Amino acid sequence: MLSAQQLNTFLSHEFPQCPAVVEQVGERSSTVRYKVDVSALRPGGTVSGPTMMLLADVALYAAILGTIGLVPLAVTTNLNINFLRKPQADKDLIGVCTLLKLGKVLAVGEVSIYSEGEDEPVAHAVGTYSIPPKQ
Repeated sequence: MLSAQQLNTFLSHEFPQCPAVVEQVGERSSTVRYKVDVSALRPGGTVSGPTMMLLADVALYAAILGTIGLVPLAVTTNLNINFLRKPQADKDLIGVCTLLKLGKVLAVGEVSIYSEGEDEPVAHAVGTYSIPPKQ
């Protein structure tokens, strides 16, 4: 299993444009933080949907790679998100992922997204990743 630091090093090298940071990784799980700034906001003072989708996608990727190791070609095949309530524009977003299925070729997980310090999720996503065959 990979550590959060190992995943962050990988992400910063392979995806330097990614602003999300892996805070915790466990067996089939991860917690990822997105530091909300003005670039993540849309008119009306809320966090944009694409920002929350990015967080969900990174949280899924971190949970999968944290469990199976660095498989860079694992790719998203589906990502569905439900926006539940308005996120706080002045708080970081926290994505908490749990893998529901981890097979040889597909992984399915869910991500609950919270405004930091809030008990109720602002969004819920379910995603599927394709895992390439081992070389």
